[in-house]
Amino acid sequence: MKKIIILVSMFWMMTVGFAIAQESVGKPKIVVGIVVDQMRQEYLYKYKERFSEGGFKRLVNDGFMMQNAHYNYIPTYTGPGHASIYTGTTPATHAITANHWYVRELDKLIYCAEDSTVSYVGGSEGAGQMSPRNMKTTTITDELRFATNKRSKTVGIALKDRGAILPAGHLGDAYWYDEETGEFMTSTYYHNELPQWVKDFNNKGLSTTYLEKTWETLYPVETYIQSIADANEFEGNYKGKETTDFPYNLAELKQDNDGFGMVARTPFGNTLTFEMAYAAIEGEKLGMRDETDFLAISFSSPDHIGHRFGPTSVEVEDNYLRLDQEMEKFLSFMDDTYGKGEYVVFLTSDHGVADIVEYMKSENVPAGSVDTNLLLIKLKEYAQKRFGEGDWIINYFSEQIHLNRELIAEKGKNIEEMQRALADYTLKFDGIMEAYTASDLKRSEFTKGRSHLLQMGFNHKTSGDVLLILEPAWLASAWKGTSHGTGHTYDTHIPIVFYGWNIPAGQSAEYCTITDIAPTLAMLLKTRLPNGTTGQPILPILEK
Repeated sequence: MKKIIILVSMFWMMTVGFAIAQESVGKPKIVVGIVVDQMRQEYLYKYKERFSEGGFKRLVNDGFMMQNAHYNYIPTYTGPGHASIYTGTTPATHAITANHWYVRELDKLIYCAEDSTVSYVGGSEGAGQMSPRNMKTTTITDELRFATNKRSKTVGIALKDRGAILPAGHLGDAYWYDEETGEFMTSTYYHNELPQWVKDFNNKGLSTTYLEKTWETLYPVETYIQSIADANEFEGNYKGKETTDFPYNLAELKQDNDGFGMVARTPFGNTLTFEMAYAAIEGEKLGMRDETDFLAISFSSPDHIGHRFGPTSVEVEDNYLRLDQEMEKFLSFMDDTYGKGEYVVFLTSDHGVADIVEYMKSENVPAGSVDTNLLLIKLKEYAQKRFGEGDWIINYFSEQIHLNRELIAEKGKNIEEMQRALADYTLKFDGIMEAYTASDLKRSEFTKGRSHLLQMGFNHKTSGDVLLILEPAWLASAWKGTSHGTGHTYDTHIPIVFYGWNIPAGQSAEYCTITDIAPTLAMLLKTRLPNGTTGQPILPILEK
């Protein structure tokens, strides 16, 4: 009888243990979305030999990497990038068409995260009127919260407000860095008072500590063989320093370079962001309860560094070598906190970056800069010559021309004729490759090529009347440093890597898009798709 009881007990314990084990692997404890602002796909190859085994290499070798992942719209900027990653759709649907866009009714530019109905909490007033209300669809982070009746938590963290706010969605919490005070803050959209853990983090004064440091290369500068000469004529220098080479004494430079904002212009901004992420995990007990939580981290410093120094610089290379070390530390922390295989991490970027125009020209690559001020003057002159006296063009911004529709109606002019005439006229200028009218994009469906990308970024309510596409390697009003925003591959080709819970190891050269991330997460987490989703799940990642 005792043997029977023992056997039954053992069977019961094994059954319960198996059930618990099944439950523990039934869902990840936490999802961590990592967006590296301005990270090209090629950086995972270009700097591979000097990456540690536990950082980017671990994500690539032990996770699943889509080698041919792209942005599927124009323009490729930070605001629409973060929105598209988390909504699973393009600006045509989620309505974050750029970082700023022109609003006819207000006759001014508005910012993608601005919200005059809320106020600042912590930080400074000017940085606090922010929320996700301009984003017209839900995010995967929203859908996770809905799926658990809001028992799951979502926290978005970044130095840039838009990098924290848009990923956190409409239902999460977001905290961003205030360059005026050197602290993380939020708005009354989220809280009326900073949580105690955020106050405690700010009280550490880490920004002040980092600004007393000197940014030097991790290794002897002559070993940075993936970069051009450190001192050169192509890169932008910091105020107060005539050259563009290491070292950078931050204590001396900070006063003339945005004060506390100087932290974001160095790799120490990545360190500060990671430290805030650790604080959020501990303060909110993320992934330590019975529901899957979501931590959305965006690293803004690579974008600041890349704009100033360009993708061939020692500064960019050093940034990624340092970020790799931080990534290794973070993944080890995740193992210790949750256990290997108990969490999901995905890595991507909000856009790529163009090479510096003058550097490309020095290498005999066709490149150039469109003088947008001159272009606008010539456009206005042509419009008046063709259609008579009148202020026909009311705004030119981000390669989009906005016409004065009220005046056009008042004068009885044909708006489509004017759109077409101006579009054709712009093609006379060097650097302008294609020009489309709003009527083109409203009436026709483009299924491939740059016209398709432009249409996926076109919003019927807010986009311009004429939209321009620049030649490859051309930028608008470029001088020192570089930018992004086009539909060319240097701006669209970005990493997509999934790692961790139920993610197989492997790689695929199959084409996929940034809008495929959110539906892939929805399948993994068994939630609804975000309500504007147009992307598709990435099937190789879901095979397991």
